[in-house]
Amino acid sequence: MMHAFAGGAPALDFAGTLRYRHRSDPREDMHSPLALSVWFRESGILDRDIPCDAADLREALTLREAVHHLILAKMSDRNPDQDTLTLVNDYARRPAPVPQLTPDGQRHVVDPSAAQAFAAIAQDTVSVLGGPEAALLKECGNPECSQVYIDRSRGSRREWCAMDPCGNKIKAAAYRARKRMNALKAASTRSR
Repeated sequence: MMHAFAGGAPALDFAGTLRYRHRSDPREDMHSPLALSVWFRESGILDRDIPCDAADLREALTLREAVHHLILAKMSDRNPDQDTLTLVNDYARRPAPVPQLTPDGQRHVVDPSAAQAFAAIAQDTVSVLGGPEAALLKECGNPECSQVYIDRSRGSRREWCAMDPCGNKIKAAAYRARKRMNALKAASTRSR
């Protein structure tokens, strides 16, 4: 897979395509029209790659930043910017992909388009942020990672967007720090 899907909802994963937002050099996963097309397929919104162009990519990045703004506003319990809210709601009113069942039992999207995929993302944004799971939104505990996810774990104790790489990275760093501390304590005890 070209893209990561740790958020638990397409809207969160879409907003997460600009990774490591807290760093001075965030990583852009939507770097080309092809990357956008692949994201639509890998996310499950569409069942195949579709032709996307530079205009679709610009539109995707605009929608992504609007969705990200709404997520942050919801998590901080503040009202979002009205223009951003209007933009996402306008997309949510548009027709989403139309899935059909083929004779062999496969899901098939009829005449898929970027416009339909954008509508599906906006509709998912409305569902997540306007639904009961909005209270379960968390940002990854890795200080460099900015992925927001739905914490469906028992007792809401999940700390990372995913174990690989974030959880593993933090756990390994904590282990090395404990090991260094134990080595320092042992050396201090021996020198007495």
